[in-house]
Amino acid sequence: MHRRIAGKLVIATHNPGKLAEMRELLAPYGVQAVSAGELGLGEPEETGDSFRTNAAIKAISAAQAAQLPAFADDSGLVVDALGGAPGILSARWAGPDKDFTAAMTRIERLLQERGATALEQRKAHFVSALCVAWPDDHLEEVEARADGTLVWPPRGTAGFGYDPAFLPDGHTRTFGEMTSVEKHGMPPLGLGLSHRARAFVKLAEICLEPH
Repeated sequence: MHRRIAGKLVIATHNPGKLAEMRELLAPYGVQAVSAGELGLGEPEETGDSFRTNAAIKAISAAQAAQLPAFADDSGLVVDALGGAPGILSARWAGPDKDFTAAMTRIERLLQERGATALEQRKAHFVSALCVAWPDDHLEEVEARADGTLVWPPRGTAGFGYDPAFLPDGHTRTFGEMTSVEKHGMPPLGLGLSHRARAFVKLAEICLEPH
């Protein structure tokens, strides 16, 4: 039995870019969102071997600490030619300073080493696993992906993370060149393109009611 989100919700992230996206997605539903960072909650160790497991670890930890429903995302970039890397290690590839320019450069270097220069050799997709956990251990979980190709050099200064290197299928601009509304806004205003937006649509169907 699915459970509806009502009242206050903890967003279990310390990533400002991810927090801003999640707040925008939740806004039409009248959900009062507070971040784990604002509550002073620690970041649990992500010991899972999948996006879904790590999202659950983060959501359950925040729900127990705050005694409120908690919403977490675990997402990353999966590059076909690199055997799925960086995958669940996407944030860690950026290091403690969250230097995604360095991380994108590392991916490009590895692609070049493998001779992956043609567009069809540079396929990649973003994955987003969303989990909502309640203090009584009830969980709601969904997952979605956005397919595309990696470009070099990175283009655009919008978005965050690997967005400037990711060209979504069927489009001529990278996620880094799109406004937040274009990237993850819902129709009719946006295209609902991003992995997080697509996962959020699934979650909204089972857990949210328009305000």
